[in-house]
Amino acid sequence: MTNGKALSRREAVRNLVVLAAGSALIGCTKESKPLSCVDTSGLSSDEAAMRKTLEYVDQTPTPPKQCDGCQLFKPAAPESCGACTVLKGPIHPKGYCKSWVQKPA
Repeated sequence: MTNGKALSRREAVRNLVVLAAGSALIGCTKESKPLSCVDTSGLSSDEAAMRKTLEYVDQTPTPPKQCDGCQLFKPAAPESCGACTVLKGPIHPKGYCKSWVQKPA
């Protein structure tokens, strides 16, 4: 009720549309940082060198070959870096290295 009067159906629908649009705008303003899995500060020099030797990158140059399709990849929570049985440190699900081995079907 507004000022003692019941809302008409048209006013109720309009209010719902305005509320939905406002909610959508609020959701769009949240900034989502792209996932980065290149922090090697916790690795030994040998572990960091192995990442370079195997040419690890956060984004695969060959889309069919990405870490989340590799049998050596150990996934973590969604939108998080995973791990690898060969390389130490954070591994991006869409990353790649020369040790990539396709998961069995």
